[in-house]
Amino acid sequence: MTDQQTEPSSDLPTLLLVEDDRLFCQVMGEALARRGFNVQVAGNVDEGIALSEKTSPEFAVVDLNMPGRSGLVLVKHLIDIDSHTRVVMLTGFASIATAVEAIKLGAIHYLAKPVDADEVIAAFYREEGDTGVDITTQPLSVNRIEWEHIQKVLNDHKGNITATARALGMHRRTLQRKLQKRPQLR
Repeated sequence: MTDQQTEPSSDLPTLLLVEDDRLFCQVMGEALARRGFNVQVAGNVDEGIALSEKTSPEFAVVDLNMPGRSGLVLVKHLIDIDSHTRVVMLTGFASIATAVEAIKLGAIHYLAKPVDADEVIAAFYREEGDTGVDITTQPLSVNRIEWEHIQKVLNDHKGNITATARALGMHRRTLQRKLQKRPQLR
């Protein structure tokens, strides 16, 4: 994916959208541009880093899981170059471990796909936590607990699948199959 952007306008806030799903990226980019952002698009972390070094964005929407390096790397990079950048992390494979890491690295919000532009914009401007979030008393399923544990160990090993498989005492291909499956939240 190449740098697709609207015509630069000094009065529009810059927004970096980094997503490997081309269709989702196109739809989200157009929706955000209609809502008043100068959108720059990248298809992976390295493209996002290159764009951010040319122009530090005021806002960023970063997918967690892309080919190559994790979106977490880009979150850290964006915050390192400008601590005021408002970063929202998106993922199709939400886990507690990656949500915690994204926030620790400086993301202001973590959203599970599918999302729309209005949800992303609301996340950019959300300043406080929500004490009204429903708390469930239903325990997580065994599959979900396993998924969370795998995500934590994977994060501990900086995304290295071989090292994670070794730490978990499982075959690498078994771990890869488990990572392709997304467990139900409950």
